[in-house]
Amino acid sequence: MSKTTFTSDQTAQIQREAQAWVVRLDSGLATSRDAQAFRLWCAQSRTHAQAFAQAREVWHAVNASLPTSHQAWSRQAPASVGRRAFLGAALSVGIGYLVVRPPGKLWPAWSDLTADYRTATGEQRAVSLAGQGTVQMNTQTRINVRHAADAGAGIELLSGEAEVQTVSGQTTLLTVQAGPGLVRATQARFNVRYTDETVCVTCLTGQVELDYGGRIMPLQANWQRIYDARGISQASQVDVNEVTAWRERRLVFNDVPLAEVVKELNRYWPGKLVLMSETLGRRRVQAQFSLDRLSDATALIRDVYGADVTELPGGVVMLRSPSA
Repeated sequence: MSKTTFTSDQTAQIQREAQAWVVRLDSGLATSRDAQAFRLWCAQSRTHAQAFAQAREVWHAVNASLPTSHQAWSRQAPASVGRRAFLGAALSVGIGYLVVRPPGKLWPAWSDLTADYRTATGEQRAVSLAGQGTVQMNTQTRINVRHAADAGAGIELLSGEAEVQTVSGQTTLLTVQAGPGLVRATQARFNVRYTDETVCVTCLTGQVELDYGGRIMPLQANWQRIYDARGISQASQVDVNEVTAWRERRLVFNDVPLAEVVKELNRYWPGKLVLMSETLGRRRVQAQFSLDRLSDATALIRDVYGADVTELPGGVVMLRSPSA
């Protein structure tokens, strides 16, 4: 890919063209001729490829936050829609929203900046809770910590995933607040994941107590509950080795749609995996990946599932069906 230098006016034009391509490709109206034209456009220079990757990030982040009526409009918008469409969509979200949840994580959210502890993409770290327990933080995780002599230790999981271990022999409660639920434990090891507004609590050893809307529900080892603002699931038995695979720097997928695999990989990927085909996304995946060799994941998607894999600058990888 060429390293052509562009003037500021030319770069602005490329950005407008990139926005138009994003709208066209996301409209559901793109043809095979459009796909070929897009590949040729994107291959002109690194600037073109980077402009598209950035525009698609912003478009999807903004579109996902819009009311349903706005989302429907965005998918019907003509390919000629450019900067005005992007700015209009962004303004309809509201400045306050952009501070709380910036599009495409282009800058830190307010909760990220004020969290006591946080991990970057691909990073894991341990936090001690004043001798009352430990927290192992997974990638893209934010927590606040409190210590009170009369109430034990506790954390608030703002986002991400953490494994919590109480200290052997302690009698004071250790608590984890995640969304609308509160987990309590005195002798236990448990995993709490809070992503996409959904919380998943898995008891690994011992027993925990889950308080959801005033309902107190015990959870035994090898059992799991999932909840969000709308409700809570029944307890289900799970393979805890899959839940805790990340502690061994592994990801395990058993009969999972490829779209979900890509979504999970993006929590660790130093860039962005972009799935361009819904048909490809429905393919079922049975695989394990090492977090230290994530490139194996794209190789498997290419070799086993027949995807076209296009690597762009900045760690952006586009995945599409061969016929796309």
